[in-house]
Amino acid sequence: MANTYTQIHIQAVFAVQNRISLIEANWKDELYKYITGIVQKYDHKVLQINGMPDHVHLLMGFRPTQALSDLMQMVKEDSSKWINKNRFVKRKFSWQSGYGAFSYSKNQVPRVIKYIQEQEKHHSKRSFLEEYEELLKIHEVEYDKRYIFKPIE
Repeated sequence: MANTYTQIHIQAVFAVQNRISLIEANWKDELYKYITGIVQKYDHKVLQINGMPDHVHLLMGFRPTQALSDLMQMVKEDSSKWINKNRFVKRKFSWQSGYGAFSYSKNQVPRVIKYIQEQEKHHSKRSFLEEYEELLKIHEVEYDKRYIFKPIE
């Protein structure tokens, strides 16, 4: 669209179904590359991606040509199919429904990139749920604890 200028930085956080630690070190980089490809296919830009065996953080430069919910549906749907097709896990892989999305100004991006790069360090001190609730609180997102990512069953 002519005369449309934006600078939108979004961090999306999403979890494996039931927060089971299924993303293994030997294929997680391939997964991150695959997710990056999905995001790029829709003309957005991945600035950083990393996570833990049970969840992913994705920081992107987001274009206003698509609804974030549509992009996240495609990321989760396509990557689930890819994981299952490649038989990276013994059971059927799926992502938990829902996700968190948080916006940042340009001057915050380097800090968020570093934070995402250091996921292993952060999770040596706190759980995913503690991290996620902190993100919700920092960004002043109202939430109901009953609907935050399901606990491990």
